[in-house]
Amino acid sequence: QVQLVESGGGLVQPGGSLRLSCTASGLTLKYYAVGWFHQAPGKERERVSCISASNGGTYFADSAKGRFTISGDNAKNTMYLQMNDLKSEDTGVYYCATDMTGVCGDLPSAFQSWGRGTQVTVST
Repeated sequence: QVQLVESGGGLVQPGGSLRLSCTASGLTLKYYAVGWFHQAPGKERERVSCISASNGGTYFADSAKGRFTISGDNAKNTMYLQMNDLKSEDTGVYYCATDMTGVCGDLPSAFQSWGRGTQVTVST
């Protein structure tokens, strides 16, 4: 059974940092494209970052460029989203998702497996 579990969310002040983790079971992440999505209250779920299978390329939303990085640890079957210089606009639920094609699509519908999400709140 495929399972993705996000962790690392929490409450941080503006300018702070968090590292989100996505740990997989039932599939090997290195063979999948892995995307991170952000959903703010009342807004559409949007892709923040993605990494193609076998590190074929990384992608970032304009709002995340220069602040976020994506990486993985194959031994732990885990992907990370390092978020720096956090802003109030980053508040919301963050999901990781996988695409068996290994190519990073932009829309949530391109991804087959999803975690339940982890809450990030950026506030004073």
